[in-house]
Amino acid sequence: MTIKSVATATNLLFIALLTALLWPSTGQVPLHLLTVSIVIMAIAQLRQATATCEHARRGAADVSAIILALLLAWYLSTTRFPVLDKMLFPQPEAVLKLFVAELPDMLKGLVNSLILLVSGYLLALGTALPLGLLVGWRTRMYHAVNPLTKVLGPIPPIVYIPYAIALLPTFRLASIFVIFIGAFWPIFINTVNGVFNIPKGLLDSARVLNLKERTLLLRIILPGAMPSICTGATLALVFAFVLLAAAELIGANSGVGWYIKNFADFADYQRVIVGIIFISIVVTAITWGTERLERHLLRWRN
Repeated sequence: MTIKSVATATNLLFIALLTALLWPSTGQVPLHLLTVSIVIMAIAQLRQATATCEHARRGAADVSAIILALLLAWYLSTTRFPVLDKMLFPQPEAVLKLFVAELPDMLKGLVNSLILLVSGYLLALGTALPLGLLVGWRTRMYHAVNPLTKVLGPIPPIVYIPYAIALLPTFRLASIFVIFIGAFWPIFINTVNGVFNIPKGLLDSARVLNLKERTLLLRIILPGAMPSICTGATLALVFAFVLLAAAELIGANSGVGWYIKNFADFADYQRVIVGIIFISIVVTAITWGTERLERHLLRWRN
């Protein structure tokens, strides 16, 4: 499918959504949903206009088309033709109104969540990266440690929660520890494999030049393993987000994961969907930032 056909489909979806919103059955225009639809379309058009390649333009059109189609289906199935359970699937206009009202509280909770997430993730990165470089560099150490990673790596980090609570002095440290364990293994394993799989001929050529070990590590081994390290760091970030909700259940009374779990226990599905939308926005922003950082670190491949 060409970029022109995708853009046409996106425009048709936008027109269909506008038509449904501007002629509502209740006589009241859902302004919040209308605003979100216009913003999504404006962002898509701006992205297509500023993108430097056809792949990026097609991606912007595809994403906007999917979001508009979901909004249209959500609106029609809950408002125009209410075929879904009203408690489980509230109307999008009501959810968006509540999103605006709850945004200040969710932003406060986000600060607490980011403290846990960043602390655990940076601790994992600061320990797994040097250990992975060391183990991958030393062949004997690699063969000794590699079997242990296959045993310890797949263990779900949440099984350590009882010991984390019992051994660590505060619930916050226990929460950080759970995220740390979940993020540690993807970074460590990918770093080890990235270093170990560097072509031996490249290392031998570097040794012929009588490079010091520190120079060899920083100029040859680390850049050579960087693609694998970035893959592990991305996976670790995903696991950290997944574990954030579990970590916030350890003595926490705020946070984005806690927000969803708390209101789900009370069957308040409007706020559950609000929390899901908020987390989606936060994850999208963080993912965008990490992708830019990865491109910068791997710019030498282009």
